[in-house]
Amino acid sequence: MPSTHDLIHQFIQYLSLEKNASPHTCRNYSRDLDEFENFLEGAKVGDGEIAKVDRMTIRMYLSFLHRKNKKSSIARKLSTLRSFFKYLVKEQIVTLNPAKSVATPKVEKPLPAALTVDETFRLMGSTDGTKKHGLRDHAILELLYSSGLRVGELVGLNSSHLDLDLGIVRVMGKGRKERIVPVGSKAVEALRTYLGDRGSFDREEPLFLNARGGRLTARSVGRLMKLYTRHSGIFRKVSPHSLRHSFATHLLDAGADIREIQEMLGHVSLSTTQRYTHLSVGKLMEVYDKAHPRSFKNRPRQDNGEEGG
Repeated sequence: MPSTHDLIHQFIQYLSLEKNASPHTCRNYSRDLDEFENFLEGAKVGDGEIAKVDRMTIRMYLSFLHRKNKKSSIARKLSTLRSFFKYLVKEQIVTLNPAKSVATPKVEKPLPAALTVDETFRLMGSTDGTKKHGLRDHAILELLYSSGLRVGELVGLNSSHLDLDLGIVRVMGKGRKERIVPVGSKAVEALRTYLGDRGSFDREEPLFLNARGGRLTARSVGRLMKLYTRHSGIFRKVSPHSLRHSFATHLLDAGADIREIQEMLGHVSLSTTQRYTHLSVGKLMEVYDKAHPRSFKNRPRQDNGEEGG
């Protein structure tokens, strides 16, 4: 049987070439599996052989991980092992997937942080077009909020991905799945101004450039978000992803259909999008209390002083 190291290498090649996984995904899987291999060797479990790994081995590994890892990290590492052993079963290298029946640690999902509409407008107005990169930064903020893009999707855009006449942008999302997303009028205006200031350029060039003329990075977008957050007087942690959350939350509050929001965000599962409904419970209750004939505030009182059912 091939060594554990060789099997990991084969699996990463399979992810890259056959499953079309991104380099980022492949690196994460490789890192997680290298850590598991080191555990097997260090703990001398099953002589480090993959064929001898059973359910108890996986549980021992999770117990080992609990010392220094968050539940979310442990859940991800377990998911990596499930995928790895599923591949080994498919290739008939092992007969069973020992990670399949091991329970995933329960992870509390924090609610996404969204800006209020007022905070969002202040942020959009915090850029200065007369300063270096001011027009670019304004276009970035407007596009993130207008279309709900992930920061990685934003920095991966080329100029050809935009159609400002139609008001749409073509986005390559997670799993290299393409989607078309609307671009609002304010973002279109900001992008036209930015591109007009840039002058002539190749449509296959990156849409957003750094000071050296190369593609802007996600880290740079995070830094400029911090800068403009301070300028806006917003004294809490705000990231590029906050504008994606704000996009979804504000659409939901305004009555947009959750499935349409799912499509625009590029979520595979509706349950991922449904997290945003938690952010809007206050708004929902406010509307309910004002509008529903049987709400608490509008409910008529009975003759005996008790509330109606």
